[in-house]
Amino acid sequence: MNPILKILWLAYFLLILIPIFVSITILFALVTIIGCAIGCNKVCDYYPGMIWSRILCFLSFCPVTVEGKENIQKGQSYIFASNHTSIYDVFVIYGYIGVDFKWIMKKELENIPFIGWACKSAGFLFINRKKGREAFKTLQEAKDVFRGGTSLVIFPEGTRTPDGLVGKFKRGAFEIAQTMELPIIPICLQGGFYVMPKTRFYPIPGPLKITILPPIEFSSSDHEDFIIQVEKVREQVATVANEPLR
Repeated sequence: MNPILKILWLAYFLLILIPIFVSITILFALVTIIGCAIGCNKVCDYYPGMIWSRILCFLSFCPVTVEGKENIQKGQSYIFASNHTSIYDVFVIYGYIGVDFKWIMKKELENIPFIGWACKSAGFLFINRKKGREAFKTLQEAKDVFRGGTSLVIFPEGTRTPDGLVGKFKRGAFEIAQTMELPIIPICLQGGFYVMPKTRFYPIPGPLKITILPPIEFSSSDHEDFIIQVEKVREQVATVANEPLR
C-alpha cells in the first residue's frame, strides 16, 4: 500500500470503521444478551454474531469466499479444527461457516463488557488454559450441548501464527472429539495473515477464504497413533493453506 493510500485508509479506519464497529458490537451484543435472556436462544445465540461478522468484513473491504460447505451434514454436530492466522478468522468463521456452533474462549475474556457478556449469554465455553484438568472438566460437563447440530470450533494451534505458517496442533481438540465421539472437520483459513497479522493493530483490505474439508472420524488405538492422526489433520490444513489464494 503506497503512502497516500495508507494515510487515507488509516483515516477511514480511525474515523469511520472503529466508531461503526464499536456501535454495532454494542448493538448486537445487547440483542444477544436480551434475546437469550427471554428464551430466544436458537436465534440470538448465533445470528446476531453472524450478521455482526459479515458487516465488519464488508466495511473492511474483505470479500470472503467459502468452499466445501457440502462437507457439512445438516443436523450433525462436529468439532471444527481451524488454523489461526488473524483476528479476522473469528469474523470469517462466525459470519460464513453457516452452522450453529460454540467457541472455546479464554477465561479472561468472560468479563469483557458487551463482547464477553454476549458470548456468555450465547453459551460459549470459557476455560482456564493454565489449568488443564479444570478445562477438560468444563468440556466434559458441556458434552450434552454438542448434540443435534450444535458444533464446537477450536483453534488447535492455540494462538495466531507469527509467520503465516500453520503451527503445531495441540491435542485438546482431538481429545474432545474422541471423548465426545464427534467427527472432526478440518478448516483452512487464508488471507487473514495479510489482512491483519498479530503484529499489526489495524487491518488492510484483502480477500479472505475459508475451506471446509471432509469430516474425519477421529479414533486412536494408542498414544502414538493419536499423535500420527493429529499430524495428518494438520498436514491437510497446511496443504490447503499453502495454495495460492485466488
